Amino acid sequence: MGVPFLPTLSTFFIILSAVLVAIGWYLIVQKKVEAHKKTMLAAAVAAVLFLIIYVSRTILVGNTSFGGPDDLKIYYTIFLIFHIILATTGAVFGVVTIRAGLKNNLVKHRKLGPITSIIWFFTAITGVAVYLLLYVFYKGGEVTSMFRAILGF
Repeated sequence: MGVPFLPTLSTFFIILSAVLVAIGWYLIVQKKVEAHKKTMLAAAVAAVLFLIIYVSRTILVGNTSFGGPDDLKIYYTIFLIFHIILATTGAVFGVVTIRAGLKNNLVKHRKLGPITSIIWFFTAITGVAVYLLLYVFYKGGEVTSMFRAILGF
């Protein structure tokens, strides 16, 4: 059957956003401010595209529950909740950091930027791990409501 299109596409965008954040970090170290700004805004666009695809799929189709072995489900669920908390934190930090940069509040931007980037890298890594666990390593479980897919009820 292969991997499902929308989860694969949304995972691509989250990976792209993390790669762009890494490039943006490199560019600012090189003092290429305009290139940094454009790259980081592109990273934000990629993250928003991920979110649009994810939310649309959640609303229109549902979420895929864990289809792996029952003895791993609790570990997967804990890992997934950690990923969701990390992603939410990263998104909030991202908005605040981008806003500070755009408003030229460079003291705040420089302080939050590295923290935000690290959170975002871990968000992307854990997001890819969730994708692999749901669609590559194990056959996905049933597609159901978000709460049932995440918590099993």
